[in-house]
Amino acid sequence: MSSVSIGKVARATELSVETIRYYEREGLLPEPSRSASGYRQYADNAVKRLRFIKRAKDLGFTLSEIQSLLSISDRRGDKAEVKSLTENKLLLIKQRIADLKRIQSALSELSDQCDGDGCADDCPILNALGADANTQ
Repeated sequence: MSSVSIGKVARATELSVETIRYYEREGLLPEPSRSASGYRQYADNAVKRLRFIKRAKDLGFTLSEIQSLLSISDRRGDKAEVKSLTENKLLLIKQRIADLKRIQSALSELSDQCDGDGCADDCPILNALGADANTQ
């Protein structure tokens, strides 16, 4: 089995050296062997694993969730486990989207109330943000 330097792994995955080291510290990437001079020497499969982590992160999975997915993959677990994790993530994203739509609506209403002219002392946006929650 050949090995590659962290720089080559970083270039191949488009991740920074610091990110790779962080994933290593977090247990997402096995600790690599070291050369006689102390440099990290990654196994060939490190690039594949890091690309997996990067794609999962791009899809919104947390590092903890990615760790679970990697664990399932490493032990050749059940598809049902993967599907359940994915469905849970999808539910959280749908809830986040609903929250963002609610926030968008509230901000849009506030923006519509302000003409943008004059002193900020009577700004309806600032007044609404500073209002006592019990009075609304």
